[in-house]
Amino acid sequence: MAKNLEISLLFDFYGDMLTEKQQNMIQYYYNEDLSLAEIAENEGITRQGVRDSIKRAETQLVEMEERLEFARRFNEIRAGVERIRHAAHDIKEYNSRIGYS
Repeated sequence: MAKNLEISLLFDFYGDMLTEKQQNMIQYYYNEDLSLAEIAENEGITRQGVRDSIKRAETQLVEMEERLEFARRFNEIRAGVERIRHAAHDIKEYNSRIGYS
């Protein structure tokens, strides 16, 4: 399950850098949850061809993240924003308890 989420996240960041065929394979397999056999039937290729295309796309997505780190930085920023939101909420609660508006 963790790999599925990771690939889906990387696809959101780097999917446009894949070929159209690779984009379709990742979309079908990870986002639409189709089996290799279902994708092969829809695309008119072998199950092995689908698997190879997905594996190549996964490798490219991971390599792009290793070089660019957009997803990692995005997650760091999101975590920082969440800490700020919690701090703002705590400050608001504290101010209301002491009667400061």
